[in-house]
Amino acid sequence: MASFKITSKLRELESQVGTLSPMQKILLGTDGSVTTLLENALGCEVTVNTLFQEVVPADERVASSLGIRTGEQINHRIITLNDRETGKALLYAVSDTPLSRLDPSFRDDLMQADIPIGRIMQKHHLEARRELKEVRACRADPAISGILGIFRHEPLLSRKYHIITGGKPLIAIRETFPYSNFTDESRVIVETPSRIHMGLIDMNGSAGRVDGGIGLAIEDPAIVIEAKRGSELRVWSDEQNTKNAERVKRTAEIILARLGVSEGADIMLHHSYSGHIGLGSGTQLDLATARALYGLFRPGTITVREIAALTGRGGTSGIGTAAFEAGGFIIDGGHSFGPLGDKSEFRPSSASSGIKPAPVLFRHPFPEDWQILLAIPDIPEGASGKTESDIFRTHCPVPIGDVRALCHTVLMQMLPAIIEKDLDLFGCAVNTIQEYGFKQVEHRLQPPLIQDLIAALRTTEAAGVGLSSFGPTVYAIGDNGMQDAGRCAEDVMAKTGGGRVILTRAQNRGAEIRAAP
Repeated sequence: MASFKITSKLRELESQVGTLSPMQKILLGTDGSVTTLLENALGCEVTVNTLFQEVVPADERVASSLGIRTGEQINHRIITLNDRETGKALLYAVSDTPLSRLDPSFRDDLMQADIPIGRIMQKHHLEARRELKEVRACRADPAISGILGIFRHEPLLSRKYHIITGGKPLIAIRETFPYSNFTDESRVIVETPSRIHMGLIDMNGSAGRVDGGIGLAIEDPAIVIEAKRGSELRVWSDEQNTKNAERVKRTAEIILARLGVSEGADIMLHHSYSGHIGLGSGTQLDLATARALYGLFRPGTITVREIAALTGRGGTSGIGTAAFEAGGFIIDGGHSFGPLGDKSEFRPSSASSGIKPAPVLFRHPFPEDWQILLAIPDIPEGASGKTESDIFRTHCPVPIGDVRALCHTVLMQMLPAIIEKDLDLFGCAVNTIQEYGFKQVEHRLQPPLIQDLIAALRTTEAAGVGLSSFGPTVYAIGDNGMQDAGRCAEDVMAKTGGGRVILTRAQNRGAEIRAAP
C-alpha cells in the first residue's frame, strides 16, 4: 500500500474516532517489527503471551487471502504483546500461517515458544517484507475488552498486513490496540449503562409527594464517551449519532462554563443509542459528558447527584441518575408536592429543571442470571418535549386507587421477588403494574404494534413483559427460552417495518470512569 494511501486512511480514521497520536500512526503504518518499535518507544521489555494456538483447516476467506487451497492446514495463533514488568497487554494479534510454507525449524519455534514473529524471522535469517492491507477502527467486544483492560464498546485501532517472502504471503496478521493507548495526552473515558423505566408510582399527589420511580440498570445498550483537553470544544461521532453529539456539545458548553475552563475539550462519542425510545439516553449522555469533563479538569470535586442537578436531570424520575450512580434495581421516593413542595405541577423530567433528583429508597442487585430482552420497533420515537408535558397535564392526577394497588404490588410482590430471586413472582408483578396509574396511560398512547408485541411476548417463556417509559421499547424478563422470545419479537416487528432485538442482563454497578494513559 502506497504511503499516500496510508496517510489518507489515517485522516479518515481521525474523522471517525478523533485525533491520532504520532505513536498510533506509526504503529498503524509501520513496515517493521512492532515488538522492537514498542520496546524502543516505551523503554520496556515486550513479551508474548499466547492465548490460543491450533492447526486448523483454512476457511475460504483465509485461503483466498493467503493464496492457498481452502482446507489447507494453517497455524492459527492469538497472542498479546505485554509489558514484562507491569503485565499490561499492549496489543492483541491474530495470525494465520500456512504450514506448507514453513521450514520445520521455523514451525517449531512458531508453535512451541512465546517468541515474537519478527524475532523468529531474525533467528532464521528470513528475508521478508510487510505489505499493509487494511487500517481501520472497530469496537471492542467483551472478550477483547477484558484482555486489554478497557471498557466494552471502546474503539480499537486495527491493521492487517502480510509478511511476504519469496513473492508469497508467509503469514497474515491482524494487530489491534485500544484507541486510548500510545498517547501522552490525558484522557477520561466513561461507560454508562442504560435503564428500563418500569413505571411512576404516584401521579396522584394527594399524599404530599409525587412521581417515584421503579427501574433497572442494564448492560446494553451502553454509552461510551471520551474526553481530552483541546484548544476548543469539538465533538466527534459517527453519522448515526449526530443528534446525540449535538446534545453532548450543549451539555459540554454548560459544564465548561461552570468549571470556568478557558480552554476547550475534544470529546469522542464512541458508542451510544437513540433518544426517546424509553431507555434513558438523555440522562446517560448528560451525566457521562459532565463526569468526563469533571474527571478531566476537576477530578473528585462533584457527586453524581450534583451533576444531575447541574444538568437538569432527575426532576421527575430518579431512576436514570441512580442507574448511573450505582446500577441495580432501583426505587426512588419522588418529590414533595404542593404549594410549598419541590413540585406543584405534574411534569416530566424534561420540564422539571432545577429540581433535585429524587431520593433512592431501595437499591438491590438484580439477579444477573435473569435474561432481559429489549424489543425496539422501528416506529416514531416515544413522547418528548411539549407532547410529553401535555400528557402529564392532561392525564394527571391518576386515581388514588391505582396508586394504592401499584404500591401493594411493588411492596408485596416485586421487592420480595428481587430479594428471594423469585423470577415467576417478579414477572407477575411486572405484568400487573402495566395495568395501573400512569403506566396505563402510557400504554393507551401506544400504536397497535406495541400491544401486539406485548401480547406475543406473553405467549413465550418470558416471566414478565412491560413497556419501558413512553416506549416504544418493550422489555421481557426470563431465564431459559429468551432466544425464542427474541425471534417472536422479530416476527411481530417485521410486519410493520422491523426493529431491533437486544438480549442483555442487569448491570449491578453504575457508570465506570477510567483515566488514560
